[in-house]
Amino acid sequence: SEQSKQLFSVFCDFAYLEEDQDHLFPAKMDGRPTCDQCGKTFTTMSGLKKHLSIHTGERPYNCDQCGKTFTRMSGLMEHLRIHTGERPYDCDQCGKTFITASNLKRHQRIHTGERPYDSDQCGKTFTRMSWLKKHRHIHTGERLYYCHQCGKTFSSMNGLKIHQRIHTGERPYTCDQCGKTFTRMGGLKIHKRFHTGERPYDCDQCGTAFTTANNLKIHKRIHTGERPYGCDQCGKAFTTANNLKMHQRIHTGERPYDCDQCGKNYSSMNGLKIHQRIHSGERPYGCDQCGKAFTTANNLKIHQRIHTGERPYYCDQCGKAFIRMSGLKIHQCIHTGERPYYCVHCEQGFTSASDLKIHQRIHTGERPFNCEQCGKTFRSLSALHSHHSVHHKKLMYPCDRCMKIFWSSSSYKKLMYPCDRCTKICWSSSSYKYHQQTHIAEDPNSSDPVTDLLLQVHNVPSINVSDICTKDKN
Repeated sequence: SEQSKQLFSVFCDFAYLEEDQDHLFPAKMDGRPTCDQCGKTFTTMSGLKKHLSIHTGERPYNCDQCGKTFTRMSGLMEHLRIHTGERPYDCDQCGKTFITASNLKRHQRIHTGERPYDSDQCGKTFTRMSWLKKHRHIHTGERLYYCHQCGKTFSSMNGLKIHQRIHTGERPYTCDQCGKTFTRMGGLKIHKRFHTGERPYDCDQCGTAFTTANNLKIHKRIHTGERPYGCDQCGKAFTTANNLKMHQRIHTGERPYDCDQCGKNYSSMNGLKIHQRIHSGERPYGCDQCGKAFTTANNLKIHQRIHTGERPYYCDQCGKAFIRMSGLKIHQCIHTGERPYYCVHCEQGFTSASDLKIHQRIHTGERPFNCEQCGKTFRSLSALHSHHSVHHKKLMYPCDRCMKIFWSSSSYKKLMYPCDRCTKICWSSSSYKYHQQTHIAEDPNSSDPVTDLLLQVHNVPSINVSDICTKDKN
Protein backbone atom coordinates (compact mmCIF):
# COMPACT_ATOMS: atom_id res chain seq x y z
CA SER A 1 0.00 0.00 0.00
CA GLU A 2 0.98 3.65 -0.47
CA GLN A 3 3.16 4.84 2.42
CA SER A 4 1.55 7.52 4.61
CA LYS A 5 3.30 10.85 5.26
CA GLN A 6 5.07 11.27 8.56
CA LEU A 7 3.39 14.12 10.49
CA PHE A 8 4.23 16.19 13.57
CA SER A 9 1.74 17.67 15.99
CA VAL A 10 1.98 21.42 16.54
CA PHE A 11 1.23 20.85 20.22
CA CYS A 12 3.93 18.31 20.96
CA ASP A 13 6.86 16.57 19.30
CA PHE A 14 4.94 13.36 18.74
CA ALA A 15 5.02 12.02 15.14
CA TYR A 16 1.87 10.73 13.43
CA LEU A 17 1.23 8.72 10.32
CA GLU A 18 -2.33 10.01 9.91
CA GLU A 19 -3.14 12.52 7.18
CA ASP A 20 -5.44 15.49 6.71
CA GLN A 21 -5.36 16.70 10.28
CA ASP A 22 -5.58 20.50 10.79
CA HIS A 23 -3.21 20.41 13.75
CA LEU A 24 -0.49 18.44 12.00
CA PHE A 25 2.40 19.55 9.76
CA PRO A 26 4.46 17.40 7.39
CA ALA A 27 8.13 16.63 8.04
CA LYS A 28 10.82 16.28 5.39
CA MET A 29 12.17 12.85 4.60
CA ASP A 30 15.03 13.38 7.05
CA GLY A 31 12.51 13.97 9.85
CA ARG A 32 12.92 17.77 10.21
CA PRO A 33 9.71 19.71 11.01
CA THR A 34 8.70 21.81 7.99
CA CYS A 35 6.42 24.81 7.56
CA ASP A 36 3.70 23.91 5.04
CA GLN A 37 3.31 27.57 3.97
CA CYS A 38 6.87 28.55 3.08
CA GLY A 39 8.80 25.26 3.22
CA LYS A 40 11.23 26.40 5.89
CA THR A 41 12.63 23.57 8.04
CA PHE A 42 13.52 23.51 11.73
CA THR A 43 15.56 21.33 14.03
CA THR A 44 12.87 21.26 16.74
CA MET A 45 9.12 21.40 16.82
CA SER A 46 9.23 24.41 19.16
CA GLY A 47 11.14 26.34 16.50
CA LEU A 48 8.41 25.59 14.00
CA LYS A 49 5.72 26.71 16.46
CA LYS A 50 7.43 30.09 16.94
CA HIS A 51 7.87 30.46 13.19
CA LEU A 52 4.15 29.88 12.47
CA SER A 53 3.25 33.14 14.20
CA ILE A 54 4.84 34.98 11.24
CA HIS A 55 2.13 33.57 8.96
CA THR A 56 -0.76 33.85 11.43
CA GLY A 57 0.20 37.36 12.55
CA GLU A 58 -0.20 36.30 16.17
CA ARG A 59 1.79 38.47 18.62
CA PRO A 60 0.60 37.45 22.08
CA TYR A 61 3.19 39.30 24.18
CA ASN A 62 2.47 43.01 24.80
CA CYS A 63 4.65 45.73 26.30
CA ASP A 64 2.64 47.46 29.05
CA GLN A 65 4.60 50.72 28.55
CA CYS A 66 4.34 51.39 24.84
CA GLY A 67 1.93 48.74 23.57
CA LYS A 68 4.37 47.10 21.16
CA THR A 69 3.65 43.39 20.58
CA PHE A 70 5.96 40.41 20.10
CA THR A 71 5.72 36.84 18.86
CA ARG A 72 7.73 35.45 21.76
CA MET A 73 8.40 36.25 25.41
CA SER A 74 12.16 36.60 24.89
CA GLY A 75 11.54 39.38 22.35
CA LEU A 76 9.41 41.25 24.88
CA MET A 77 12.02 40.85 27.65
CA GLU A 78 14.74 42.29 25.42
CA HIS A 79 12.47 45.16 24.38
CA LEU A 80 11.72 46.11 28.01
CA ARG A 81 15.40 46.96 28.45
CA ILE A 82 14.85 49.96 26.16
CA HIS A 83 12.49 51.40 28.77
CA THR A 84 14.57 50.42 31.81
CA GLY A 85 17.89 51.45 30.25
CA GLU A 86 19.43 48.11 31.17
CA ARG A 87 22.37 47.13 28.93
CA PRO A 88 23.88 44.07 30.61
CA TYR A 89 26.36 43.05 27.91
CA ASP A 90 29.70 44.94 27.85
CA CYS A 91 32.43 44.93 25.23
CA ASP A 92 35.73 44.18 26.99
CA GLN A 93 37.71 46.14 24.36
CA CYS A 94 35.89 49.48 24.12
CA GLY A 95 33.38 49.38 26.99
CA LYS A 96 30.31 49.82 24.78
CA THR A 97 27.19 48.19 26.22
CA PHE A 98 24.36 46.30 24.55
CA ILE A 99 20.85 45.09 25.28
CA THR A 100 21.38 41.55 23.94
CA ALA A 101 24.25 39.08 23.77
CA SER A 102 23.74 38.74 20.02
CA ASN A 103 24.24 42.50 19.54
CA LEU A 104 27.47 42.32 21.57
CA LYS A 105 28.67 39.38 19.47
CA ARG A 106 28.03 41.31 16.24
CA HIS A 107 29.78 44.40 17.64
CA GLN A 108 32.89 42.43 18.60
CA ARG A 109 33.40 41.61 14.94
CA ILE A 110 34.41 45.25 14.46
CA HIS A 111 37.42 44.59 16.69
CA THR A 112 38.23 41.12 15.39
CA GLY A 113 37.60 41.95 11.74
CA GLU A 114 35.49 38.82 11.41
CA ARG A 115 33.00 38.93 8.51
CA PRO A 116 31.56 35.40 8.40
CA TYR A 117 28.85 35.97 5.78
CA ASP A 118 30.02 36.22 2.19
CA SER A 119 28.21 36.63 -1.11
CA ASP A 120 28.68 33.66 -3.44
CA GLN A 121 28.29 35.96 -6.46
CA CYS A 122 30.72 38.81 -5.80
CA GLY A 123 32.66 37.66 -2.71
CA LYS A 124 31.65 40.68 -0.58
CA THR A 125 31.62 39.85 3.14
CA PHE A 126 29.35 40.98 5.96
CA THR A 127 29.22 40.86 9.76
CA ARG A 128 25.51 39.96 9.77
CA MET A 129 23.39 37.47 7.85
CA SER A 130 20.61 40.07 7.48
CA TRP A 131 23.01 42.40 5.61
CA LEU A 132 24.04 39.56 3.31
CA LYS A 133 20.38 38.84 2.55
CA LYS A 134 19.77 42.49 1.68
CA HIS A 135 22.92 42.54 -0.45
CA ARG A 136 21.73 39.50 -2.43
CA HIS A 137 18.78 41.54 -3.70
CA ILE A 138 21.29 43.69 -5.63
CA HIS A 139 22.20 40.64 -7.72
CA THR A 140 18.67 39.29 -8.07
CA GLY A 141 17.03 42.70 -8.52
CA GLU A 142 14.32 41.52 -6.14
CA ARG A 143 12.42 44.31 -4.34
CA LEU A 144 9.55 42.67 -2.50
CA TYR A 145 8.25 45.62 -0.50
CA TYR A 146 6.12 48.22 -2.23
CA CYS A 147 5.06 51.70 -1.05
CA HIS A 148 1.38 52.22 -1.92
CA GLN A 149 1.69 56.01 -1.83
CA CYS A 150 4.53 56.66 -4.28
CA GLY A 151 5.22 53.26 -5.83
CA LYS A 152 8.82 53.04 -4.64
CA THR A 153 10.04 49.50 -3.94
CA PHE A 154 12.43 48.19 -1.29
CA SER A 155 14.45 45.06 -0.69
CA SER A 156 13.54 44.93 3.03
CA MET A 157 10.49 45.60 5.19
CA ASN A 158 12.57 47.85 7.43
CA GLY A 159 13.57 49.99 4.44
CA LEU A 160 9.92 50.38 3.49
CA LYS A 161 8.93 51.24 7.07
CA ILE A 162 11.55 53.99 7.32
CA HIS A 163 10.59 55.32 3.87
CA GLN A 164 6.90 55.60 4.81
CA ARG A 165 7.85 58.13 7.49
CA ILE A 166 8.49 60.57 4.63
CA HIS A 167 4.77 60.41 3.83
CA THR A 168 3.53 60.35 7.44
CA GLY A 169 6.00 62.96 8.70
CA GLU A 170 6.86 60.69 11.61
CA ARG A 171 10.28 61.41 13.14
CA PRO A 172 10.31 59.31 16.32
CA TYR A 173 13.94 59.85 17.37
CA THR A 174 14.70 63.16 19.10
CA CYS A 175 18.01 64.66 20.20
CA ASP A 176 17.83 65.53 23.91
CA GLN A 177 20.32 68.39 23.45
CA CYS A 178 18.96 70.41 20.53
CA GLY A 179 15.55 68.87 19.84
CA LYS A 180 16.32 67.84 16.25
CA THR A 181 14.29 64.83 15.14
CA PHE A 182 15.15 61.89 12.90
CA THR A 183 13.37 59.13 11.01
CA ARG A 184 15.80 56.45 12.18
CA MET A 185 17.85 55.71 15.29
CA GLY A 186 21.08 55.52 13.28
CA GLY A 187 20.61 59.12 12.14
CA LEU A 188 20.21 60.27 15.75
CA LYS A 189 23.33 58.39 16.88
CA ILE A 190 25.43 60.01 14.19
CA HIS A 191 23.95 63.44 14.96
CA LYS A 192 24.84 63.17 18.66
CA ARG A 193 28.50 62.95 17.70
CA PHE A 194 28.33 66.61 16.64
CA HIS A 195 27.54 67.49 20.25
CA THR A 196 30.08 65.13 21.81
CA GLY A 197 32.78 65.76 19.21
CA GLU A 198 33.24 62.01 18.82
CA ARG A 199 34.84 60.99 15.51
CA PRO A 200 35.57 57.28 15.97
CA TYR A 201 36.65 56.43 12.42
CA ASP A 202 40.25 57.38 11.55
CA CYS A 203 41.98 57.26 8.19
CA ASP A 204 45.12 55.14 8.51
CA GLN A 205 46.85 57.13 5.76
CA CYS A 206 46.35 60.78 6.74
CA GLY A 207 44.80 60.60 10.23
CA THR A 208 41.59 62.46 9.34
CA ALA A 209 38.73 61.34 11.60
CA PHE A 210 35.06 60.90 10.69
CA THR A 211 31.74 60.48 12.47
CA THR A 212 30.64 57.50 10.34
CA ALA A 213 32.31 54.49 8.79
CA ASN A 214 30.70 55.34 5.45
CA ASN A 215 32.28 58.82 5.41
CA LEU A 216 35.67 57.22 6.10
CA LYS A 217 35.10 54.73 3.28
CA ILE A 218 34.29 57.56 0.85
CA HIS A 219 37.30 59.59 2.08
CA LYS A 220 39.71 56.70 1.45
CA ARG A 221 38.83 56.90 -2.24
CA ILE A 222 40.82 60.15 -2.33
CA HIS A 223 43.94 58.12 -1.55
CA THR A 224 43.11 55.13 -3.75
CA GLY A 225 41.72 57.17 -6.63
CA GLU A 226 38.70 54.87 -6.74
CA ARG A 227 35.62 56.40 -8.37
CA PRO A 228 33.18 53.49 -8.63
CA TYR A 229 30.10 55.39 -9.82
CA GLY A 230 30.22 56.23 -13.53
CA CYS A 231 27.77 58.27 -15.62
CA ASP A 232 26.47 56.16 -18.52
CA GLN A 233 25.97 59.27 -20.65
CA CYS A 234 29.30 61.10 -20.45
CA GLY A 235 31.56 58.64 -18.63
CA LYS A 236 32.37 60.97 -15.73
CA ALA A 237 33.06 59.03 -12.52
CA PHE A 238 32.27 59.85 -8.88
CA THR A 239 33.24 58.67 -5.43
CA THR A 240 29.62 58.43 -4.18
CA ALA A 241 26.29 57.33 -5.64
CA ASN A 242 24.71 60.57 -4.44
CA ASN A 243 27.21 62.69 -6.39
CA LEU A 244 26.46 60.63 -9.49
CA LYS A 245 22.72 61.11 -8.95
CA MET A 246 23.12 64.91 -8.72
CA HIS A 247 25.39 64.92 -11.77
CA GLN A 248 22.84 63.00 -13.86
CA ARG A 249 20.40 65.86 -13.31
CA ILE A 250 22.63 67.91 -15.62
CA HIS A 251 21.67 65.53 -18.42
CA THR A 252 18.00 65.12 -17.43
CA GLY A 253 17.48 68.79 -16.52
CA GLU A 254 15.81 67.74 -13.29
CA ARG A 255 15.84 70.43 -10.59
CA PRO A 256 13.46 69.14 -7.90
CA TYR A 257 14.21 71.67 -5.13
CA ASP A 258 12.32 74.97 -5.46
CA CYS A 259 12.78 78.20 -3.49
CA ASP A 260 9.39 79.21 -2.05
CA GLN A 261 10.35 82.90 -2.16
CA CYS A 262 11.60 83.46 -5.69
CA GLY A 263 10.82 80.19 -7.48
CA LYS A 264 14.42 79.44 -8.44
CA ASN A 265 15.10 75.71 -8.52
CA TYR A 266 18.10 73.54 -7.77
CA SER A 267 19.35 70.03 -8.43
CA SER A 268 20.28 69.44 -4.77
CA MET A 269 18.83 70.29 -1.37
CA ASN A 270 22.18 71.74 -0.28
CA GLY A 271 22.13 74.14 -3.23
CA LEU A 272 18.68 75.33 -2.20
CA LYS A 273 19.74 75.82 1.44
CA ILE A 274 22.71 77.96 0.41
CA HIS A 275 20.51 79.99 -1.94
CA GLN A 276 17.91 80.68 0.78
CA ARG A 277 20.60 82.48 2.77
CA ILE A 278 20.38 85.24 0.16
CA HIS A 279 16.80 85.88 1.28
CA SER A 280 17.43 85.40 5.00
CA GLY A 281 20.70 87.35 4.99
CA GLU A 282 22.33 84.54 6.92
CA ARG A 283 26.11 84.41 6.49
CA PRO A 284 27.21 81.89 9.14
CA TYR A 285 30.88 81.62 8.17
CA GLY A 286 32.98 84.56 9.35
CA CYS A 287 36.64 85.34 8.66
CA ASP A 288 38.58 85.64 11.94
CA GLN A 289 41.02 88.11 10.38
CA CYS A 290 38.83 90.72 8.72
CA GLY A 291 35.31 89.87 9.90
CA LYS A 292 33.91 89.33 6.40
CA ALA A 293 31.12 86.73 6.42
CA PHE A 294 30.10 84.12 3.84
CA THR A 295 27.16 81.85 3.06
CA THR A 296 29.30 78.69 2.70
CA ALA A 297 32.33 77.24 4.45
CA ASN A 298 34.00 76.73 1.07
CA ASN A 299 33.72 80.43 0.18
CA LEU A 300 35.28 81.31 3.53
CA LYS A 301 38.13 78.86 2.90
CA ILE A 302 38.83 80.44 -0.50
CA HIS A 303 38.65 83.96 0.98
CA GLN A 304 41.16 83.13 3.72
CA ARG A 305 43.76 82.46 1.04
CA ILE A 306 43.83 86.24 0.45
CA HIS A 307 45.23 86.62 3.98
CA THR A 308 47.53 83.60 3.90
CA GLY A 309 48.73 84.15 0.34
CA GLU A 310 48.05 80.51 -0.47
CA ARG A 311 47.54 79.82 -4.16
CA PRO A 312 47.36 76.01 -4.38
CA TYR A 313 46.39 75.62 -8.05
CA TYR A 314 49.28 75.85 -10.53
CA CYS A 315 49.27 75.92 -14.29
CA ASP A 316 51.58 73.14 -15.50
CA GLN A 317 52.43 75.09 -18.66
CA CYS A 318 53.38 78.55 -17.37
CA GLY A 319 53.52 78.12 -13.59
CA LYS A 320 50.91 80.77 -12.81
CA ALA A 321 49.14 80.09 -9.49
CA PHE A 322 45.49 80.59 -8.53
CA ILE A 323 43.41 80.78 -5.40
CA ARG A 324 40.70 78.50 -6.74
CA MET A 325 40.44 75.64 -9.22
CA SER A 326 37.88 77.48 -11.37
CA GLY A 327 40.42 80.27 -11.95
CA LEU A 328 43.00 77.73 -13.11
CA LYS A 329 40.53 76.04 -15.49
CA ILE A 330 39.63 79.37 -17.10
CA HIS A 331 43.32 80.25 -17.41
CA GLN A 332 44.18 76.93 -19.06
CA CYS A 333 41.79 77.78 -21.90
CA ILE A 334 44.35 80.43 -22.95
CA HIS A 335 46.88 77.64 -23.63
CA THR A 336 44.45 75.15 -25.17
CA GLY A 337 42.40 77.70 -27.11
CA GLU A 338 39.27 76.03 -25.78
CA ARG A 339 36.13 78.19 -25.50
CA PRO A 340 33.53 75.83 -24.03
CA TYR A 341 30.74 78.38 -23.44
CA TYR A 342 28.81 79.37 -26.56
CA CYS A 343 26.17 82.03 -27.04
CA VAL A 344 22.91 80.59 -28.41
CA HIS A 345 22.21 83.86 -30.24
CA CYS A 346 25.45 84.42 -32.18
CA GLU A 347 27.52 81.27 -31.40
CA GLN A 348 30.45 83.31 -30.05
CA GLY A 349 32.60 81.26 -27.65
CA PHE A 350 33.90 82.17 -24.19
CA THR A 351 36.32 80.70 -21.68
CA SER A 352 34.01 81.13 -18.66
CA ALA A 353 30.30 81.04 -17.91
CA SER A 354 30.51 84.51 -16.34
CA ASP A 355 31.92 86.01 -19.55
CA LEU A 356 29.12 84.37 -21.51
CA LYS A 357 26.54 85.77 -19.08
CA ILE A 358 27.89 89.33 -19.52
CA HIS A 359 27.95 88.88 -23.31
CA GLN A 360 24.34 87.69 -23.44
CA ARG A 361 23.26 91.05 -22.01
CA ILE A 362 24.08 92.50 -25.43
CA HIS A 363 21.22 90.43 -26.82
CA THR A 364 18.84 90.85 -23.88
CA GLY A 365 19.57 94.55 -23.34
CA GLU A 366 20.05 93.99 -19.61
CA ARG A 367 22.29 96.60 -17.90
CA PRO A 368 22.11 95.86 -14.17
CA PHE A 369 24.94 98.14 -12.95
CA ASN A 370 24.20 101.87 -12.68
CA CYS A 371 26.33 104.87 -11.73
CA GLU A 372 24.96 106.56 -8.61
CA GLN A 373 26.43 109.89 -9.73
CA CYS A 374 25.03 110.23 -13.26
CA GLY A 375 22.61 107.30 -13.62
CA LYS A 376 24.39 105.68 -16.56
CA THR A 377 23.98 101.88 -16.73
CA PHE A 378 26.42 99.12 -17.65
CA ARG A 379 26.43 95.44 -18.51
CA SER A 380 29.28 94.55 -16.11
CA LEU A 381 30.67 95.75 -12.81
CA SER A 382 34.13 96.25 -14.33
CA ALA A 383 32.65 98.62 -16.92
CA LEU A 384 31.04 100.64 -14.13
CA HIS A 385 34.39 100.90 -12.31
CA SER A 386 36.11 102.08 -15.52
CA HIS A 387 33.40 104.70 -15.96
CA HIS A 388 33.98 105.98 -12.43
CA SER A 389 37.71 106.32 -12.91
CA VAL A 390 37.35 108.32 -16.16
CA HIS A 391 34.25 110.48 -15.76
CA HIS A 392 34.07 110.95 -12.00
CA LYS A 393 37.73 111.15 -11.09
CA LYS A 394 37.19 114.36 -9.09
CA LEU A 395 34.56 112.58 -7.03
CA MET A 396 36.84 109.71 -6.11
CA TYR A 397 37.86 109.20 -2.48
CA PRO A 398 40.90 106.90 -2.49
CA CYS A 399 42.15 105.44 0.78
CA ASP A 400 45.75 106.53 1.31
CA ARG A 401 46.55 103.30 3.13
CA CYS A 402 45.10 100.53 0.96
CA MET A 403 44.15 102.35 -2.30
CA LYS A 404 40.50 101.28 -2.06
CA ILE A 405 38.28 103.71 -4.02
CA PHE A 406 35.04 105.24 -2.68
CA TRP A 407 32.59 107.31 -4.67
CA SER A 408 31.20 109.46 -1.87
CA SER A 409 32.70 111.07 1.21
CA SER A 410 30.05 109.48 3.40
CA SER A 411 30.93 105.95 2.27
CA TYR A 412 34.62 106.77 2.72
CA LYS A 413 34.11 107.90 6.32
CA LYS A 414 31.59 105.25 7.18
CA LEU A 415 33.26 102.14 5.77
CA MET A 416 36.92 102.67 6.61
CA TYR A 417 38.21 101.73 10.07
CA PRO A 418 42.02 102.06 10.07
CA CYS A 419 43.79 100.70 13.15
CA ASP A 420 45.87 103.40 14.85
CA ARG A 421 48.25 100.83 16.32
CA CYS A 422 49.20 99.05 13.10
CA THR A 423 48.66 99.45 9.36
CA LYS A 424 45.58 97.20 9.16
CA ILE A 425 42.38 98.57 7.58
CA CYS A 426 39.02 97.25 8.81
CA TRP A 427 35.82 97.68 6.79
CA SER A 428 33.21 97.33 9.53
CA SER A 429 32.93 98.35 13.16
CA SER A 430 32.54 94.71 14.20
CA SER A 431 35.78 93.65 12.47
CA TYR A 432 37.53 96.72 13.93
CA LYS A 433 36.44 95.74 17.46
CA TYR A 434 37.57 92.19 16.84
CA HIS A 435 40.96 93.35 15.56
CA GLN A 436 41.54 95.56 18.62
CA GLN A 437 41.60 92.44 20.79
CA THR A 438 44.90 91.45 19.17
CA HIS A 439 46.55 94.47 20.82
CA ILE A 440 45.22 93.72 24.32
CA ALA A 441 48.24 91.67 25.30
CA GLU A 442 50.49 94.68 24.68
CA ASP A 443 48.77 97.03 27.16
CA PRO A 444 45.41 95.77 28.45
CA ASN A 445 44.63 98.88 30.54
CA SER A 446 45.41 101.52 27.91
CA SER A 447 42.83 103.92 26.51
CA ASP A 448 43.94 105.55 23.27
CA PRO A 449 42.31 108.95 22.52
CA VAL A 450 43.08 108.56 18.82
CA THR A 451 41.08 105.34 18.72
CA ASP A 452 38.15 107.02 20.49
CA LEU A 453 38.25 109.91 18.00
CA LEU A 454 38.24 107.55 15.01
CA LEU A 455 35.20 105.75 16.37
CA GLN A 456 33.35 109.04 16.83
CA VAL A 457 34.09 109.99 13.20
CA HIS A 458 32.72 106.63 12.08
CA ASN A 459 29.59 106.96 14.25
CA VAL A 460 30.24 103.87 16.39
CA PRO A 461 30.50 103.60 20.16
CA SER A 462 33.93 104.22 21.70
CA ILE A 463 35.87 101.11 22.72
CA ASN A 464 37.59 100.72 26.04
CA VAL A 465 40.20 98.04 25.50
CA SER A 466 40.05 96.96 29.14
CA ASP A 467 36.30 96.32 28.71
CA ILE A 468 37.02 94.02 25.78
CA CYS A 469 39.61 92.22 27.86
CA THR A 470 37.13 91.77 30.73
CA LYS A 471 34.42 90.43 28.38
CA ASP A 472 36.87 88.07 26.80
CA LYS A 473 37.86 86.67 30.22
CA ASN A 474 34.21 86.20 31.19
